[in-house]
Amino acid sequence: MQSEQKTFKHPYPYSLEMGGELAGFELSYTTYGTIDPEKNNIIWICHALTGSSNAAEWWDGLVGEGKYFDPAKHFIVCVNVLGSAYGSTGPLSVNPKTGNAYYRDFPVITVRDVVGAMDLLRQEMGIRRIKICIGGSLGGQQALEWAVEVPDLFEELVLIASNALHSPWGIAFNESQRMAIQADPTFEDNHPEAGAMGMRAARSIALLSYRNYDTYNFTQARDNPDQIDDFRASSYQQYQGDKFVKRFNAYSYWVLSKIMDSHNVGRNRGGIVHALGLVKAKTLVLGIKSDLLFPLSEQQFLARHIPDAVFQEIDSLYGHDGFLIEYKQLTQVIRVWQETNGQLEMAKIG
Repeated sequence: MQSEQKTFKHPYPYSLEMGGELAGFELSYTTYGTIDPEKNNIIWICHALTGSSNAAEWWDGLVGEGKYFDPAKHFIVCVNVLGSAYGSTGPLSVNPKTGNAYYRDFPVITVRDVVGAMDLLRQEMGIRRIKICIGGSLGGQQALEWAVEVPDLFEELVLIASNALHSPWGIAFNESQRMAIQADPTFEDNHPEAGAMGMRAARSIALLSYRNYDTYNFTQARDNPDQIDDFRASSYQQYQGDKFVKRFNAYSYWVLSKIMDSHNVGRNRGGIVHALGLVKAKTLVLGIKSDLLFPLSEQQFLARHIPDAVFQEIDSLYGHDGFLIEYKQLTQVIRVWQETNGQLEMAKIG
């Protein structure tokens, strides 16, 4: 599969929504395939909280050779967001004003800032029109914010397990994770591994919001009914925390959770309903029946207020994580939606 890992360098001051600025920034991004002569085969994928620009890795059921988003047919772009841990400017980057890493001094970044940076990259690439912009969770928040900010950019918009405003429930989960990080005394030390054990506990908290009661009953059932310790559910939480520590850092996790909390497409736009009414892209909104973190009511709200949007519910055992796992259902729904010119004939889904 033809793919390229690239870096976009913006050497000029970048003003941030909540005040302050970055003295410049870099975005790490991955492209797959080639742009066709008509430039109408561009797919832009926005990743979720701790994802990377390598969409073919974390969304391999949808992106890759023979998959729905196939580099043989599409030019696919995925960008690692500001603040993240996979090559874009973030807390471990060197602040050119001080010569030291930002660490806890990294400025407050919002979804709007993330999208603004991506749009500068889009302009640098000479892209004027994007066939599909798609994202789940924080990725859906980015896609929606972008579609409101630049309404004529996207032909089609696919929002999965996302919302228009991050909820008090979601913020509470994120704050609980930040409290776990803060409880690690090393978080004050300003070095790349600082806060690791706090982040390990934070990841365990996060998993409870990504899955649900039935998920754990099915995947982490007791080995025997008389067991009193060494439960599979316990070892699973430990394993996931350890795995996450190996690939991420506490400072980026902190920043990204704050980015998610900031999401509000109605801010300084006359309210959420007015902002959603600005979307011009043909829009498909997908929700997951068992999602505790982004419940169906949030996607139904999007579909109700985005002009001519279509809503479809997906059933999954895996809660919010279903947007990463249920690629067969996602493929089927998106295909039917496109084949029916955005009408999504419900009888064809199932």
